[in-house]
Amino acid sequence: MGRVVVGVAVTVAVATCAVAALVVGRRVRSRRKWKRVANVVRELEEGCDTRVGRLRQVVDAMAVEMHAGLASEGGSKLKMLLTFVDKLPNGTERGTYYALHLGGTNFRVLRVQLSGQPSSDLEHEVERQPIPENVMTSTSQDLFDFIASSLKDFIAKEGDGSNISKDTRELGFTFSFPVKQMSVSSGILIKWTKGFSIVDMVGRDVAACLQEALTRKGLHVRVAALVNDTVGTLAVGHYHDPDTVAAIIIGTGTNACYLERVDAIIKCQGLLMTSGRMVVNMEWGNFWSSHLPRTSYDIDLDAESPNPNDQGFEKMISGMYLGDIVRRVILRMTLESDIFGPISPKLSMPFILRTPLMAAMHEDNSPDLREVARILNDIFEIPDVPLKARKIVVKVCDVVTRRAARLAAAGIVGILKKIGRDGSGGITGGRSRSDMKMKRTVVAIEGGLYSKYTLFREYLREALNEILGEDIAKHVILKVTQDGSGIGAALLAASYSS
Repeated sequence: MGRVVVGVAVTVAVATCAVAALVVGRRVRSRRKWKRVANVVRELEEGCDTRVGRLRQVVDAMAVEMHAGLASEGGSKLKMLLTFVDKLPNGTERGTYYALHLGGTNFRVLRVQLSGQPSSDLEHEVERQPIPENVMTSTSQDLFDFIASSLKDFIAKEGDGSNISKDTRELGFTFSFPVKQMSVSSGILIKWTKGFSIVDMVGRDVAACLQEALTRKGLHVRVAALVNDTVGTLAVGHYHDPDTVAAIIIGTGTNACYLERVDAIIKCQGLLMTSGRMVVNMEWGNFWSSHLPRTSYDIDLDAESPNPNDQGFEKMISGMYLGDIVRRVILRMTLESDIFGPISPKLSMPFILRTPLMAAMHEDNSPDLREVARILNDIFEIPDVPLKARKIVVKVCDVVTRRAARLAAAGIVGILKKIGRDGSGGITGGRSRSDMKMKRTVVAIEGGLYSKYTLFREYLREALNEILGEDIAKHVILKVTQDGSGIGAALLAASYSS
């Protein structure tokens, strides 16, 4: 009997040890699984490091590249395009002005009424019109006749339509395709993008083509300004606040322009501008510097993009790309461990996670992060993600967004440094900050990434304060503007009305 008891006891002990070993083994494997994920996040944080010292290096690099781009064509990754805009609206403009915006498969027609007094809410009307696919690949005459006909119909709706051809109207034309600007109201099309392929148009003056079509339709309308949408944003900003010196677009894409002294634009020496200043379109999405914190995810995204080794700055800070960087990190974590369950094929689909959805996960304040769970399920078809994993996803969104916002801030300060508005006296200035009397400096900003994404906006402002210091940063005002491509074009038509 004693032997039986001992045998049972030994069997129970062995079974207990086996169960304990199994539990311990599971815990060890679980720890290893989460440790691998933690390593991925730690590497991401290190790769996206934007401490203030590094941001100041980016500021200096931006200012130097701006200087080089102004010195000669092709002298910098920054194109620093001349716009010939030397008169910005100031609120005293009066009358009715028009704008056309051709930016993709749709175009817009606007009418803006100006009273001669600055108004926070400009009276305007707008109509949107899709461009038929056959017109996008037809001839330049077909395209511009179609646009001119739409403008004619729009004008005919004023009153009883009987005044359609009496007075000459002034129009601003926003043409969102690569153009070499020749004057404030003319520019040569370099190439088509966004699905357009009208061969006879390349190398021709787009404003002249529109003007000819308007004449054919019997319209007394003059193309007063050919406008880049970023320049339009600056026009809107300057109309509302004359201290506006630069404009930034941070949305799906990104760009910047600013007011530069003509004598600082070495590549156009001898050019006479009445105000002594000109708006320069930087095309800053193409900025690059070895000081930018680049990760393996950025390298892979760039290599797999339609334009590798191009638009490097844009791919790190704009809404087109942030969601896809996050997707790539989540995919890496699923390859390293099974915290998200089996690998979903959806995780390998580029750009399936759009940045607004990434922002929704980042700003999910619910205790159980239910919005994160919903988006992971709806977009990637990953169900039942544990709360701990959801928190890691939020952390990844935070790291990627914080880097983007802080780099955008460094770019803004780079512009301010170039024009002597950063408290240092400019790129060649030698005065100390204590010697400087800082002017009130307004930067107009347009784009949903800044205006609709609270954490992005807060991180950008925080970085601006860190780089400049509180005493200087308090003089720099970031103002959200709207519809530079539409209202801005009409305002520039008013500035350049005959």
